[in-house]
Amino acid sequence: MPASPSTARAINDRLALTLLQAEGPLTAAQLKQLTGLSRPTVADLVERLTASGLITVVGESGEQRRGPNARLYGIVADRAYLAALDVRTESVSVLVSDLVGRVLADGSVPVAPEAGEAAAVEQATGLVERAVKEAGVPGDGERLHTVGIGAPGLVDPATGELRDSAGLPAWHRRLVAALQQRFPQARVSVENETNLAALAEQREGVARDRDTFVLLWLGDSCGAAVVLDGGLRRGASGGTGEIGFLPVPGTAALPSATDCSGGYHSLVGAAAIVALAREHGAEPGGLSAHRLVEEAARLTAGGDPVAPRRDGGGGDPRLLRWGAATHGGPAVDRPVVDRPASGRPAVGRRPDPASGAEGAPRFLDALADRVAVGVAAVVAVLDPGCVVLGGEIGSAGGAALAARVEARLRRMSPLATEVRASTLGGAAVLRGALLTARERAQDELFAAPER
Repeated sequence: MPASPSTARAINDRLALTLLQAEGPLTAAQLKQLTGLSRPTVADLVERLTASGLITVVGESGEQRRGPNARLYGIVADRAYLAALDVRTESVSVLVSDLVGRVLADGSVPVAPEAGEAAAVEQATGLVERAVKEAGVPGDGERLHTVGIGAPGLVDPATGELRDSAGLPAWHRRLVAALQQRFPQARVSVENETNLAALAEQREGVARDRDTFVLLWLGDSCGAAVVLDGGLRRGASGGTGEIGFLPVPGTAALPSATDCSGGYHSLVGAAAIVALAREHGAEPGGLSAHRLVEEAARLTAGGDPVAPRRDGGGGDPRLLRWGAATHGGPAVDRPVVDRPASGRPAVGRRPDPASGAEGAPRFLDALADRVAVGVAAVVAVLDPGCVVLGGEIGSAGGAALAARVEARLRRMSPLATEVRASTLGGAAVLRGALLTARERAQDELFAAPER
């Protein structure tokens, strides 16, 4: 049965808007070429979408062309605004963008759990309010259309609500209601952080060429997200990918329903990685797990020892000491040296045990052994063909860690699996939250343009 004229117009309008969303501004001639529609049909839909306030003329195509045929049409970016949040156990980060995803403001704030639920919610809500104001959202945030939140824990697939989970701050669940109260016109939704990271890697990151893959999140805790045939799989209770609870060899006890400390988390969580680095001769001081992995990967690739900055800038000049436990001798502080242009040690230089020339690769080998245990279990069940090592730690390990995990996997499994390092790292949660917020807003705004 052929579509009615109104249905056909709606389909054509949505097709044009989808193209403008994906490609950016286009001329009427480009829309005709990409849609395959006739010139009169394209002219009608352009007029219709312009009148509805969804698209507008944003420029002209080419310096040599002028007039109606050269007009570039784009989505009206300030028709609506979006916010994306990455909610961790002790911090919150936010991005505010326009409808086409252009970031207008961002920020982050630490959240002290000991301050109490009310104070934590107030800190997080205040951060969003400041970002919305900085972004210039009109009407005291009245045009904030969609808020996407990424948080640890299980999201109920039936209700879309963050489930009460042991070990997670209670203020996480209260934050959704607080933001809805502060921005009553906005659509506020929450999604598991690892799922959002996988969506970001699929759209903007290292998995853009894959419609089936698994993302293994390695950060303070661990988790996994499963994408099969282009779709994210959440499971019956929203718990797909709770790999931290996976029973594995090498731990002191089995995990329980409320505590994953006896499971895979005990091998690859941040605290476990810091302890593993110490076993291989590192004296990490106050360095985080991802900084230790980053330094080990850099030394393994042939870099010179440098002074890790604990404050992200020009702070404490003390050096990461590496090599004592591996070589049986005392660790030696090394001065900051210039790295050769080639990125490799100077010809004729003898490896210094304290530099990490041997300790760092052995640490990465041991870490890859641990990571491969969980990856092999996922591969045996799902056969995804590709596993992305995500999160701050997966990204920090880069190609050095990914190659080691893949090599171990080849020995453990008959299923061919490529292991890739994330290109988005910890930023993937915010990017995924923004992408989903943008899609939800556009789905609603583009569903039935005014005529």
